[in-house]
Amino acid sequence: MKRVLLLLLLLLTLLSSLSVAARAFDASAAWDDQCAKCHGKDGAGGTKMGKKLNIKDYTDAKVQAEFTDEQACKALKEGIKDKAGKSRMKAVEGMSDDDINAMVKLFRGLKK
Repeated sequence: MKRVLLLLLLLLTLLSSLSVAARAFDASAAWDDQCAKCHGKDGAGGTKMGKKLNIKDYTDAKVQAEFTDEQACKALKEGIKDKAGKSRMKAVEGMSDDDINAMVKLFRGLKK
């Protein structure tokens, strides 16, 4: 009986660790999937959509200095609207606070 319980505990531990490993967040993949269409892979905003929306060049350290990490997190969580209330950027979906912090860290690494 003890052996069965020990085996069951070991199996549950293994399954739990596999679940966490499968969930590992990849900020770079998320950027490519959700951000690069407008911001570009490099963050310069030189894409067709980026130009249309007049997106700032986030590779520029001066541009990045214009806002805090907290403001970047808020933009990711809530999206961005223009003065008329029209959505300029949708909020990200399905990201935890840790995931969003990883995105901000990646984003900050774009500056040259």
